[in-house]
Amino acid sequence: MFNLLDATKDYWRKLDELEAAYQRGEVSLAEVNTKVPELIAELSRERRAAIALMQSSWSRVWREHQQAIIGTVAIGVLTYAWMVAELV
Repeated sequence: MFNLLDATKDYWRKLDELEAAYQRGEVSLAEVNTKVPELIAELSRERRAAIALMQSSWSRVWREHQQAIIGTVAIGVLTYAWMVAELV
């Protein structure tokens, strides 16, 4: 997840540098139009990797603690139902 945050900061830094270079006339509009999709693709790869890591982590937690998670949710639902029944 931290890689995604760093990659996002890096993306914005590179984009700002590209804009500054364009404003100074060091880079043409065609070069900007070529570079921006490359930067977006770079950030997209990092985002996909972060999502895959998160899904893998949650999948592992679910497999290892499935009964505890279901039990906790069931107790929460029953407690909520009991409290609502007491208020009515």
